[in-house]
Amino acid sequence: MARNAQDEPGVTAWAALLRAHAAVVPKLGRAVAAAGLQISWYDVLLVLNAAPQRRLRMSDLGAAAVLSREQISRVVSELERAGLVARVPNPDDKRSSFATITDAGRQRLRTAAPAYLAAIEEHFARHLTATEVAAVSRALGKVVAAEEQA
Repeated sequence: MARNAQDEPGVTAWAALLRAHAAVVPKLGRAVAAAGLQISWYDVLLVLNAAPQRRLRMSDLGAAAVLSREQISRVVSELERAGLVARVPNPDDKRSSFATITDAGRQRLRTAAPAYLAAIEEHFARHLTATEVAAVSRALGKVVAAEEQA
C-alpha cells in the first residue's frame, strides 16, 4: 500500500510547526501592539539590541531576523521614520550601511518586552514541559544550524 505524504513523520512535524507558528504569532503581535510596535518591528529591534555595538550591516540583519531581505529593508525604513532605528554609513565599505537601534528604539523595546515575554509563556511555553522545551530548542537549533550553512 502506498504511503500518504501526510503520514510521514517529517511532514507531520513540519505541519505542526507551521500550525503552532500560525496560532501563536498573531497573539504575540497583539501583545506588542499594545506597546505601539508591530511584531516585525519588535523582531528587528530585538536583533539590533542584542548585536555588538547595537548595530548590524543590513545584510547581517537580514540573516539574523526572521524576515525576508525585502521585508528587512521596508521594516528598517519604517523604524527609521519612527525614530527607532538609524542607518549609519559603513566607513569600511561605502556600498553598505549599518542599522543601529536608537535610544528611543531601546526604550520602546523595553516597554514591549514584558508583554512579549508574557505572551510567549501564555501561548507557547506553558503548554510544554521543561524537557519538551529543551527538545524543541535542540531540534530546531539543529535545523537552523544546518540550513544557515547550506
